[in-house]
Amino acid sequence: MSGFFGVTSKRDCVFDLFFGIDYHSHLGTRRGGIAVYNKDTGYNRSIHNIENSPFRTKFEYDILSMHGNSGIGCISDYEPQPLIVKSHHGTYAITTVSKINNAKELEEELFNNGNSHFLEMSGGDINPTELVAAIINQKDNLIDGIKHALDSVDGSLTLVILNEKGIYVGRDKYGRTPCVIGKNDAGYCCAFESFSYLNLGYKDYKELGPGEICVMNADGVKTLVAPGNKMRICTFLWVYYGYPSSSYEGLSVELMRYNCGKYIAQRDNVKCDCVAGVPDSGTAHAVGYSNESGIPFSRPFIKYTPTWPRSFMPTIQAKRNLIAKMKLIPVHDLIQGKSLLLIDDSIVRGTQLRETTEFLYESGAKEVHIRSACPPLVYGCKYLNFSRSTSEMELITRRMIQKLEGDNVSPEVLAEYANPDSKKYEQMVEEIRKELNFTSLRFNRIDDLKKACEIDPDKLCTYCWDGKE
Repeated sequence: MSGFFGVTSKRDCVFDLFFGIDYHSHLGTRRGGIAVYNKDTGYNRSIHNIENSPFRTKFEYDILSMHGNSGIGCISDYEPQPLIVKSHHGTYAITTVSKINNAKELEEELFNNGNSHFLEMSGGDINPTELVAAIINQKDNLIDGIKHALDSVDGSLTLVILNEKGIYVGRDKYGRTPCVIGKNDAGYCCAFESFSYLNLGYKDYKELGPGEICVMNADGVKTLVAPGNKMRICTFLWVYYGYPSSSYEGLSVELMRYNCGKYIAQRDNVKCDCVAGVPDSGTAHAVGYSNESGIPFSRPFIKYTPTWPRSFMPTIQAKRNLIAKMKLIPVHDLIQGKSLLLIDDSIVRGTQLRETTEFLYESGAKEVHIRSACPPLVYGCKYLNFSRSTSEMELITRRMIQKLEGDNVSPEVLAEYANPDSKKYEQMVEEIRKELNFTSLRFNRIDDLKKACEIDPDKLCTYCWDGKE
């Protein structure tokens, strides 16, 4: 995942830009970038690797030399950005949040249409943001180019472009990721996370609809392309990705998580001593469960973050699992001899949660009951970089289904495993429970998950749980 922030102001924008980007640090672990435009000196850009240090520490000296009334920046989990592009549209800076499934086809199309080359990144891939810029540059004007890019991408794409006229913002054509605009007395900002501008003195101005394209400068915001009618925003934003103080489509992340815990509790009958959430995203789910069930909320382990922020996460999965385990510090007085109910936002590979459970047993827990705030992840996400897995077989669900069914599983059989009322679903859950050594295991139901969102369910993307597009 990635996050973005942009500012256009009658005052120097760099302070707001710096902290607005920093407030997106939970969305990416690899790159941070800032690009500022000054009418006297042009563009000034800086990009840093943030894998081992927080965003602020890498950019605190860069911003001393940056001045301008408009700028954009990002936290990225993959590619270096923003990029500065010179084309027949003039010079502009661009940053994106994207998952481009048809990248190879688009590359071939661009080569056939005269695009001469792309720069490869270290892994051999083309920078997705550079690819988007090349698609934009196929059209005669910038607005048509932005719309062409949004329409061309199979997957998802939200983009922000900075030039001398202002900041252009285009939300994904199905609204899979959010895009909001804030306003203060000096200008406007755009952001992925709606909370990111509140402490900077901005108030909510508008949330872009699916496929909507706007341009903003210090004097106002103008819609260039009206929003479409079809919305498929990622439900996992509320469950896991989003920061607790953020809201999407008018729904608070914290409230949605609280609702999930509440609905799980309404269907549960387990007897335990306390309820806990896996820090940090599991906490609100656990509070909702605790308040609904009457079972006390507790914190039997604490995440140590002063020197290990989220950005300190290696790209190799085995090392990520080790660091995730090392961050959790037990509180033995709250574990010894206790029957614990633990809620996590999801179960993906299962490795970290199994190690957490073993760690609780080793710390003296009598029982560890696991509840997942979302349904089993049966399908690999096609629309967001939720996980850069090379295969759906990395999902614990698919490995258990293979164990039960063999290698050749039809779409109809997969649908049975995704159905919480089927026998196959029960078998899969039991196999996961045994594999991961939980005392008991339950997942949130897809119908309760949609109810927890409190918005029109037709606007929600639930593909990773039910395979429905």
